[in-house]
Amino acid sequence: MTDSTAPVVDVDALAAAVTKQGGVVKMLKKDGAKAEVLEPEVAKLLALRAEFDAARKAADGNKTDKPFNRAAFDDLVKRKMFVVSAFEIHGGVGGLFDLGPASCALKANILDVWRQHFILEENMLEMECTCLTPEVVLKTSGHVEKFTDLMVKDESTGDCHRADKLLEDFIDSFLESNPTLSREEQDEYRRVQRQADAYTPEELHKLFQKYGIVSPTTGNALTFPFAFNLMFKTSIGPEGVAAGYLRPETAQGLFVNFRRLLEYNSGRMPFAAAQIGLGFRNEISPRAGLLRVREFCMAEIEHFVNPQDKKHPKFASLAGQSLVLFPNDEQLGSGKTRVMTIGEAVREGIVNNETLGFFMAKTWRFMEKIGMDAARLRFRQHLKTEMAHYAADCWDLEIKSSYGWVECVGHADRACYDLMVHSKKSKVPLIASYTLPEPREEEVWVMKADKAVIGKTFKQEQKKVMAALEALTEEGGERVEAVLAELEGPEGAAEVEGCRVTRGMVTWSKVKRMVQEVKYMPSVIEPSFGIGRVLYSLLEHSFYQRKTDENRCVMAFLPRVAPIKVGVYPLLNKPEFAPFTESIVGKLTDAGISNRADATGVSVGRRYSRADEIGCPFGVTVDYETLAAQDVTVRERDSTAQIRVPIERLVPLLKGLVDGSKTWEKDAMGSFPVVRTGEEEEEGGEEGGGER
Repeated sequence: MTDSTAPVVDVDALAAAVTKQGGVVKMLKKDGAKAEVLEPEVAKLLALRAEFDAARKAADGNKTDKPFNRAAFDDLVKRKMFVVSAFEIHGGVGGLFDLGPASCALKANILDVWRQHFILEENMLEMECTCLTPEVVLKTSGHVEKFTDLMVKDESTGDCHRADKLLEDFIDSFLESNPTLSREEQDEYRRVQRQADAYTPEELHKLFQKYGIVSPTTGNALTFPFAFNLMFKTSIGPEGVAAGYLRPETAQGLFVNFRRLLEYNSGRMPFAAAQIGLGFRNEISPRAGLLRVREFCMAEIEHFVNPQDKKHPKFASLAGQSLVLFPNDEQLGSGKTRVMTIGEAVREGIVNNETLGFFMAKTWRFMEKIGMDAARLRFRQHLKTEMAHYAADCWDLEIKSSYGWVECVGHADRACYDLMVHSKKSKVPLIASYTLPEPREEEVWVMKADKAVIGKTFKQEQKKVMAALEALTEEGGERVEAVLAELEGPEGAAEVEGCRVTRGMVTWSKVKRMVQEVKYMPSVIEPSFGIGRVLYSLLEHSFYQRKTDENRCVMAFLPRVAPIKVGVYPLLNKPEFAPFTESIVGKLTDAGISNRADATGVSVGRRYSRADEIGCPFGVTVDYETLAAQDVTVRERDSTAQIRVPIERLVPLLKGLVDGSKTWEKDAMGSFPVVRTGEEEEEGGEEGGGER
């Protein structure tokens, strides 16, 4: 596991340096350079290659120094019920998974850290909004029209495939089977791959034709790519006339509650609202376990801020945090990432503003806090073709796993779009304001409406029309001038939000007023966490096999997120050990430390191994010396070292080790007798523990 002070190794930059130096050597050879010129450059290339290989091996994060063992990992995940196919006995359903006891607790602990790290530390307002969403909300947000992926079908079987993923997979397979391609050719394929989800249907079709991409399962030709909406549609109520959807994101519930949230916050800006909950997407071809599913947990933050002032009061405290950044120009150019502090990135304009940068740095520290390997983290900036037209800047926190780089947390400056469209559709002004230090004179539009005529003309629509006119007045500027010009024109009528108003119903005039309060529509900066993807990535980053025995697998979860913190093991299943076991379990439970007693008949060593597989960081063994000396053996999972601890000091020690206020090396091994350093750990998990 890593901490925020550990240097970040930029593997991609090293790869680029190797390529560049290789080009230098190639050119020198082509020009027939003399040995005294060529040999130092060759030596430099070899040194860079060695550095790159070492960095790549370190970034792999596997304790055995061998490639990631997917078979062993998948076996452990299934056997220990971390992730299982939903409705398995009925054949299962693609993209639906259940979390077992260990991963359910792991997820809860991750979310506990998330709440502490974001909601409590940043004083956010947490909400829980409904999953079922009326169609009008998602039409307004643009999801009904635009929440799509491009799909192709097998022309013969009708099987569906997500078009951009077929292109990405084809390029991976092609490059793997053609290792002799020049670096320039490889880079060109990678550039195409990085833009896969930004291509239009026409562009994708041309690439499919160019590369000869066919169905990966049948080899049949594929249809022209077309848009497929990913939302699950349903009807609300028994009549079936009110359309709704299962929400594709949690954000919309927070946007439509902005006015009430602002009031709850006493009108103070900026502020952030947060929500943890389920999202639903009818994925075209779900795969890769928890990485692409149809029902998933999200943790989203909507930070509302004045669009003219996106500074953050706590930015300075994180400005020195180093991040690995993959800006959009580098994605289409060198393919290199950049290591820099977030302070430098904002200063140089690489990251748009302080608030966005603050949350990026905060997210990086959260990942380290839950035990993610920092060498396998990076922020990738959205390409211009990926970003919505209204977005100011977007960065994805990507985590590297055996599936490659996977987007796990989106960070978007969504500007004022969300509040603007909901305000416009609902006729409810979703605005904030601030008070000027001194009043200032401004020209403002004042509306004069004949409510009697409006009421007689529009009847039950009167309130809707008045709300539209008031919103227009609030907007002011060119919009009011345009409507006024139409009313004063030959037709003497204008359309305002679908309502035809005529001359005599309403007019506007400009007046000078002393203004103390300035109203504005807030921008939204949104960090959006895919908790399932974070959970899966942590499983991979935590998995390793013992060097002494590769059949012994370990989940190296940090104590703060481990599902079970402490295992309690009586040496033998005998009555004299039971009172001690029960007492220790009770004290741990009272202290809020999750634990599990294991008194099965196998050796303590085997019980240690079973606990290692679910990531239990500490084991307490009750043995014969406990009966006389009132002390127990405590074992640490990763080092396998053991110490002897008096029972009355056991719970305070373990509580400190779990919450991070104490360390194993200093507060455990440095304060209590060491029984075993770890080097002589039992082989194959057979030997007992705790005996001296």
